Amino acid sequence: MAAPLTMWDGVLEITQMAQAKVGDPLLWALQISSNLSSHGISLPSPELASVLVSYICWDNNVPIMWKFLEKALVLKIVPPFLILALLSDRVIPCRRSKPVAYRLYMELLRRHAFELKGQINGSNHEKVMKSIDGVLHLSEIFGLEANDPGILLVEFLYAVVCQLLDASLDDEGLLELTSDKKSIWPIKPQDMEIDGHEIFDEIRMEHNEKLHNLNTVMAVELIGRFLQDKRTSKILYLARHNLPTHWPRFIERLQILGENSSALRSSKVLTCEDLLRLAANKCTILTQEPKKNLLQKFHAVTGFESPLVTSSAVLCDGGGSISSLWLPLDLALEDAMDGYQVNATSSIEIVTGLVKSLQAMNGTTWHDTFVGLWIAALRLVQRERDPIEGPVPRLDTRMCMLLSIIPLVVAELIEEEERVDINELKISSIQLLGDYHSLLSPPHSVVSLANQAAAKAMLLVSGINVGSAYLDCLSMNEMPVNCSGNMRHLIVEACIARNLLDTSAYFWPGYVNGHINQIPNVPPQMPGWSAFLKGAPLTPIMINAMVSTPASSLAELEKVFDLAAKGSDDEKISAATILCGASLLRGWNIQEHTAQFITRLLSPPVPADYSGDESHLIGIAPVLNVLIVGIAPVDCVQVFSLHGLIPQLACSLLPICEVFGSCVPDVSWKLPVGDEISAHAVFSNAFAVLLKLWRFNHPPLEHGVGDVPTVGSQLTPEYLLLVRNSYLPSSGIVLNDQTKRRLSEVATSSSPHPVFLDSFPKLKCWYRQHQKCIASALSGLVDGTPVYQTVNLLLTMMFRKMNRGSQSVTTITSGSSSSSGPGNDDSSLKPKLPAWEILEAVPFVVDAALTACAHGRLYPRELATGLKNLADFLPACLATIVSYFSAEVSRGVWKPASMNGTDWPSPAANLSNVEDKIKKILAATGVDIPSLAAGSSPAATLPLPLAAFASLTITYKIDKTSERFLNLAGPALESLAAGCPWPCMPIVASLWTQKAKRWFDFLVFSASRTVFLHSNDAVFQLLKSCFTATLCGASISSNGGVGALLGHGFGSHFFGGISPVAPGILYLRVYQSIRDIEFITEEIISLMMQSVTQVACTGLPKERLGRLKRTKNGLECGQVSLAAAMTRVKLAASLGASLVCLSGGLGLVQLLFKETLPSWFISSHRSELGEEEDGSSLGGMVAMLRGYALAYFAVLCGAFAWGIDNSYSASKRRPKVLRAHMEFLASALDGKISLGCDSATWKSYVSGFVSLMVGCTPPWVLDLEPDVLKRLSNGLRQWNEEELALALLGTGGLDTMGAAAELIIEMQ
Repeated sequence: MAAPLTMWDGVLEITQMAQAKVGDPLLWALQISSNLSSHGISLPSPELASVLVSYICWDNNVPIMWKFLEKALVLKIVPPFLILALLSDRVIPCRRSKPVAYRLYMELLRRHAFELKGQINGSNHEKVMKSIDGVLHLSEIFGLEANDPGILLVEFLYAVVCQLLDASLDDEGLLELTSDKKSIWPIKPQDMEIDGHEIFDEIRMEHNEKLHNLNTVMAVELIGRFLQDKRTSKILYLARHNLPTHWPRFIERLQILGENSSALRSSKVLTCEDLLRLAANKCTILTQEPKKNLLQKFHAVTGFESPLVTSSAVLCDGGGSISSLWLPLDLALEDAMDGYQVNATSSIEIVTGLVKSLQAMNGTTWHDTFVGLWIAALRLVQRERDPIEGPVPRLDTRMCMLLSIIPLVVAELIEEEERVDINELKISSIQLLGDYHSLLSPPHSVVSLANQAAAKAMLLVSGINVGSAYLDCLSMNEMPVNCSGNMRHLIVEACIARNLLDTSAYFWPGYVNGHINQIPNVPPQMPGWSAFLKGAPLTPIMINAMVSTPASSLAELEKVFDLAAKGSDDEKISAATILCGASLLRGWNIQEHTAQFITRLLSPPVPADYSGDESHLIGIAPVLNVLIVGIAPVDCVQVFSLHGLIPQLACSLLPICEVFGSCVPDVSWKLPVGDEISAHAVFSNAFAVLLKLWRFNHPPLEHGVGDVPTVGSQLTPEYLLLVRNSYLPSSGIVLNDQTKRRLSEVATSSSPHPVFLDSFPKLKCWYRQHQKCIASALSGLVDGTPVYQTVNLLLTMMFRKMNRGSQSVTTITSGSSSSSGPGNDDSSLKPKLPAWEILEAVPFVVDAALTACAHGRLYPRELATGLKNLADFLPACLATIVSYFSAEVSRGVWKPASMNGTDWPSPAANLSNVEDKIKKILAATGVDIPSLAAGSSPAATLPLPLAAFASLTITYKIDKTSERFLNLAGPALESLAAGCPWPCMPIVASLWTQKAKRWFDFLVFSASRTVFLHSNDAVFQLLKSCFTATLCGASISSNGGVGALLGHGFGSHFFGGISPVAPGILYLRVYQSIRDIEFITEEIISLMMQSVTQVACTGLPKERLGRLKRTKNGLECGQVSLAAAMTRVKLAASLGASLVCLSGGLGLVQLLFKETLPSWFISSHRSELGEEEDGSSLGGMVAMLRGYALAYFAVLCGAFAWGIDNSYSASKRRPKVLRAHMEFLASALDGKISLGCDSATWKSYVSGFVSLMVGCTPPWVLDLEPDVLKRLSNGLRQWNEEELALALLGTGGLDTMGAAAELIIEMQ
């Protein structure tokens, strides 16, 4: 109810009387208070504040009234902040004509603006804050609703500082230097200032001017105090964090004031440097202090600011060394080398996200981050300098990662980081690589390229500028001085090619070995890229030279691409051959462009003048076939995978398969060399490459975890097209980085519209049949249908030469068909049918043949020959044969085949040797394998479908023609054998080693992996070996870390014979085939907890543990031992997080947060220490370290899966999962959930998780509900973690800004 007007008249009357008598301010204040109380007005009174300020300004602007006002503030008769707001609005615009009033206003600010207690929760606080909003128009200016007193407090203090700042700039004539040249605040009078009551003489004017200058100094000093004060600086941080559109203007003004203010130079309490430091200093941010205090247990205690380890320890670094910080990166890079899988996501995006996560989590500088990235990539190359032979990626793929992917990652990081010095840090990191001599030795196959790079630098440093053609012809023997190169020379060239460096790098100390005075003589210019660029025709010699030597520039590539797209038929084929040569595999400086050009050529647009009925692809079949065959090798497919081109490559191959699979085999084309290719050949080649792009022979839902399948199982045609379509501008997804923009250009060039599987009806029909074949028993063949007739034709073709007595061998009956035909060997019997119709019939054909063999109507050798006939007729049939056999093996309905050397081939000759080698490979894991020796067990047997498929594959020759089909059949055979009981895979390996002796190491290694697929105990033992190798058992000073975990890869070439393989390499090659992937996380957590106990017991002596004391800032004593222990705890957690994310991807991480971790905390965990130590300081330390280990592990898992910000495509899955986990934490803190774990473990987990989230992944906090954040904050405050509670609320955005402001006030 509004007070009657006469009451305020009474207040003014009392005031006028006291003013006239120059009465005692205290007496006046008591009178006013009594008067208001008698009228039922609660104090402090907003109305009285308005009455008093209106009375003073300006008719009663006399000293006694200011004293009355001050006394009213002291006695809390009026709300201080409302008085300050009213005076800001009245006094600041009139500060020149009313300098005394301005002075008094600032004095009131100094006394009352820093007293925050009671401002937003006292009497009438809501009314007061709304009145302030009305006076200063805060809601209108900042665009926020005026319904939260805490938010209004932040806006008010920010507004006051902004007004002082703009007024000071205006007073010194500096406002014109700002970008907008004006203020949004009323700092100038609305009307002309005319004072008719006073006549200013010269002395008076001089006095006012002096006072005006002093006022400006005082205003500047007040600004500094607001920025320095512990409480108001935190309030201002809230404005910085939540009013991002206003803050840059504020910082700009502060910098202008700091650089140009004469008043600031006159101040005795604040210097220009102080103000500029405050403007740029991030120490005022709310997260810094709690981050320092709470992350100290992870960073400061571990001493990570130490320099990087010396080069001699890099490859096999110690467990406590800095390079172990990048262990997740080493694992991810090595994982990308697995030839059995491709990735729909670019390795550039994956590695960039991983590096950002590790940099944020470990608190490393960007210099150390870049060094760690380069060293991890160098280790990757050195790990397999001479890889084993087999259908697996070789050195070229590793060199691609080092010299193509990593430079692009660095470019991506530089683009994202808004730091002036990041370029200098990038350069210094590459300079520092020169100290790591053991990592810079080039593998034999790239020595000549490294020498050429060194020679190029030496010639330029010597003032001799030559072209690439000259270098191609130059022999190192012709150089007058030694210019042997190393890996750093290749890295520098890769960075120069991408504008990350320039040729000034050639002048780095020690980069070249000297100077030369004259140009070495070289032979006349040879045919090659330079000659081609100058216009030389494509002769056979020229083509061979360009195929064997990579292009040195994008211009050279573009000319070849233009020729492939627009040249004559012969020129197109030659250009396509060149693009698929050395430029694709070893043209690291331009590799991404080569892969993109090939992808574009595989999906050419329909010519504008094309009017034919058939597809335009028919006319360019020879070019398409050259490209497809050229990219079929494993290393080439991996190049496309690393560069993120798999989705677009699949999209390009789908129409090729659709079109050529619909053609009859009579359609053929002549090649320039005289050979002919048929539509079947083009289709089979394209189909074989397409099927490598996803795990086609696995059930589509295999490895699903929760409601999210793992990354490997997502590689279906539909998913690949979905990813490809997401790069189109029409998808609406903002592409913020270079890589995605590049992929968008490639996708748009083929078709600007989305592509779906429905666009390819023939392929979709095969795909559905393929899924059905894997998922259920074969059925559906009906007598008299076209498919039935095709089955008859194929069976006749396959077994036309095989007769047994009077019965035709082709009279074969199975559960699904009965087919017969004459034993005619006429080649005309080969069906003249499109490939899709043949593939539809193949499952029934193979089923019939296998049934006949099982019933003795077909010899095993005849079965293998017939299947080979089918595969030779249409190589694409291999895919359907694989699908059928994979399904039949899993059903287990076939009798085993005895591999006795009579009916089926025998593995006996090699089986014992294979067993010995497997035992050697697994020696480091401690896993026992059952004996395979023929003398101690019955004859070796295989399931009939596996025996048939193995017999079929060993009929292939190991040559270039068969390679692309063996690359398809090989992984399928291994997967098929791995799914069968032990020792099927060793038997298959023994059979194959008899045929391909140079693949022996590869085959034995493949057989050794399957040991872990039949026993979870073996997997646990392997995981345990990974932790043991990384942490190196009992001694902190022992060697461990990356080197022990990954070793030298598969080291038979290195050690002169098969030797134990590092456990990390084994796990990386095993986890893709582990079906029960969910148990992995629980085992990893168990091993982490064991590791923590072991670290604490072995790394912290008891006498020192007794002196450990918890303080506000961490642990007071025993810093050296605790630092070493924390390093190893972090290492165990980072290993665990890496293994979880690699094994199960998003699905396993989601399960971790929603189920595994909550279950672990609810369950009871007995201490692994002895009972006598359970209650000791050691037991408490173990419990605390466990919580920190789990916190670091959990946040790392989330960072790897979702990214630390919202740039990751997977980040959209984060909010739902994170909210569920944080609701669990909040409920437990509220007492709604009973926990079974140690209280010290729980406390260190919650505080560690929140501090890491606030300090390292602040975008995550914005995903959470405000109510959950407030509950978490309350729980933390109960543990006296006020700073962390405040940091959490302060990072939570606008919804928690008010609560954060209230907490700041409470902490006062």
